[in-house]
This record gives sequence, structure tokens and C-alpha cells, in this order.
Amino acid sequence: MKIGVTGATGQLGRIVIDKLKKVKSPADIKALVRSPQKATDLGVEAREFDYNRPETLAEPLKDIETLLLISGSEIGQRVRHHANVIDAAKKSGVKWIVYTSLLHADKSSLSLAGEHVETEAALRASGIPFTLLRNGWYTENYTGSVKGSIEGGAFIGSAGNGKISSAVRADFAEAAVAVLQDGNHQGMIYELAGDEAYTLTELAAEISRQTGKAIPYRNLPMTEYATMLKGFGLPGPMADEIAGWDASASEGDLFDDSRQLSKLTGKPTTSLKEAVKIALAGL
Repeated sequence: MKIGVTGATGQLGRIVIDKLKKVKSPADIKALVRSPQKATDLGVEAREFDYNRPETLAEPLKDIETLLLISGSEIGQRVRHHANVIDAAKKSGVKWIVYTSLLHADKSSLSLAGEHVETEAALRASGIPFTLLRNGWYTENYTGSVKGSIEGGAFIGSAGNGKISSAVRADFAEAAVAVLQDGNHQGMIYELAGDEAYTLTELAAEISRQTGKAIPYRNLPMTEYATMLKGFGLPGPMADEIAGWDASASEGDLFDDSRQLSKLTGKPTTSLKEAVKIALAGL
């Protein structure tokens, strides 16, 4: 069974490819990427796959039975891009699509949810068997700010006391690989999140503990947080989005305690302590 992976040179895609190679022959794994020259280090065949050229998408899928559709990175373009992929998959005879959606996409207040809901609807309308991996927040979304918090003396955000059930990308990649190996997952919807929920106050406390420095969490109104992010050099629209996601976190949109992720992988998700340790080691 040949498996195609979209976005294979992305942060999640690279981990998925690496883990897939441990359980399947590399010859059966196809990396579907916009720039094959950036995929030469993946150790699998890379095929050009540009979402903006829908007329070219069917050919790279012609011998692929199972497709892991990792959601695109271009916010605002995902519905169109994903529809192009789904249409091409239908033309090429893909037998199963596994899609990385968003945690509780159908009821989330996150601004990202709408594009995922529309993609899920497109999958249902396609007639192709599918599985939804509704991925929660990546812990790296927050630990990526560890360096800045140390330099600034505080971890800032707008999440209040909202509990965040995040997991590292490697955990989500392992779940995807587990699902891709077993056709019994067809038709299933999985709400995937970390075993351990935390607040940003608790994240700041963990950073403080491991660094030996006092790094408090400073909660800001959403507009003030967005303004600070713009001051750090983030484009205005992205700064507004990030602040909005934190506001959604304060309302519980990043929380889930079903532990479906660790049930799929057969092991606990990476702890906050370990995720912070990894982040600090990379500084």
C-alpha cells in the first residue's frame, strides 16, 4: 500500500515521514511537496504537488491508495487548497484520506476552525472514505516563546487561566502513523490532545524552575497582547490571530481530557516538563 503525505517538508510532515520509514518500506512512501528540491533529505520519493495548480495534482496521486492530508499552512487559502487536493484524489482513485483537522473543530471558537469545518464537509461530500485527526495545539506553539520570555523576564499572553491540553508535534505524528497502518480507523473522528493540561501560569513556573530565573506569566488584554506582538516584528494580521487564539484558549477551546492521542500511540504524551527541557536545550 502506497502512502502519500502532503506538506512533507513542513514541521509535522518531516516527523511523519521519519516515523513512517520505521514501519514501512521507504519505497511505499511518497512525499507530496511544492518544492521537491527541498525534500532530498527525506529518504523517500518526492513528487511536485502545488495546491495552486489543481490541474497538476491528479498525476502525482495516481498510484497512492492512502493519503495523509496535512492541513495547509496558508491561513485563508486552506479551503481552496484542500478542495483541490480532494478533487484530485477522487480523480486518481485514492481509497482513503486521513486529514489533520482542529481539536473540536465543529464547536471551537478559534478563528482557524472554519477552514477545517469546510474541509471536513468537502471530505464527506467527496465519497472517499476518510478519517479526521482533530489535532490540538502544538506545545511548540508556546515553547517557541521560551527564549523571548527569558530575555524579557516574563511569559506574556492572553490565555488567562484557560487549560491547554497541548502535545508536541512528534506525539501527533505518531498518532498519524498509527492510524495510517490500520484501515479500521476509516470513518473515525479523533479528538487529539495531550494527557496533561496546563495554564500559561504553570508553563511560566516550569520555565522558572528549569532556568532558576523568576519568569512570571503576565496576562494581557487581547488587544494589548496583539500590539506587543506587532512591536516584536510580527505582521499585524498574524499578531491579531495569535492574540485571538490565546483568547480562545481562555475559553477552554484548547482543552480536552479524553486522552485519545495517547490511546492511539499506546504511550503517554510528552510532558510539559520534557517539552520545556527540549526547548531550553535548543537555545
